[in-house]
Amino acid sequence: MQTRAVLFDFGGTLFSYREVQGRAFYPLLLESLGRLGVRAEPREAGRAWRRASAETWRAFHPQAYYLHKDLFQDTFRRFAAALGAEASAGDLEWFHEAQRRLVHDGFALRPGCLDTLAQLRAAGLHTAIVSNIDDDYLLPMLERAGLRDRLDAWTSSEAARSCKPDAAIFEQALAKARAQAGEAVFVGDSPVHDIAGARRLGLRTILIRDGEAETPGIGVGDAAAPHHEVSDLREIPPLLGVR
Repeated sequence: MQTRAVLFDFGGTLFSYREVQGRAFYPLLLESLGRLGVRAEPREAGRAWRRASAETWRAFHPQAYYLHKDLFQDTFRRFAAALGAEASAGDLEWFHEAQRRLVHDGFALRPGCLDTLAQLRAAGLHTAIVSNIDDDYLLPMLERAGLRDRLDAWTSSEAARSCKPDAAIFEQALAKARAQAGEAVFVGDSPVHDIAGARRLGLRTILIRDGEAETPGIGVGDAAAPHHEVSDLREIPPLLGVR
């Protein structure tokens, strides 16, 4: 079938998690220790966060839909408990807003992102974002990055009430594109959420690799091999026969 639509994951795909992990995130984690009244070395805090994150992803992954606010707050709750503290409702709200602001202010589109989207649209392809993200993250980020006028559509997990790899979010995005699964390509960074979910519906898939950047939720479900792999968004148009 002829390709009619190219659907992109957002976090880890159109922008790299490198900008909002590591050095940008750890000051927030250390600030949380003071809020929780906990004394811990940075490495101990980092280990506690990674364990809490892994536990939360394992708990949430089997659900077809969840708010990511709930996922992030549950991670913070587990993190506090691992350090012998109890996060209050105020702590959870503080963390959600602080993390949302960190991602909004700190992310940057990958090199060639806007040019790639423009090239695909100029070739007549429907381009859209399909993201496991809440609207209070996605909509301001689209505005800040100037993506609203560069896309034909976007679908958040909150709007779809479905989280990848659940089928419903892909189906809603395909309906917006007026395309069959065999006419669409999905580009993502997660072999579990993006590639496995898209392949089950019959979409052609492209995995973007990001070196050492951590993919959220990795190891919590069945991964799938992509049809293609790239390390740069600018590799995608030629891969699809767009010159």
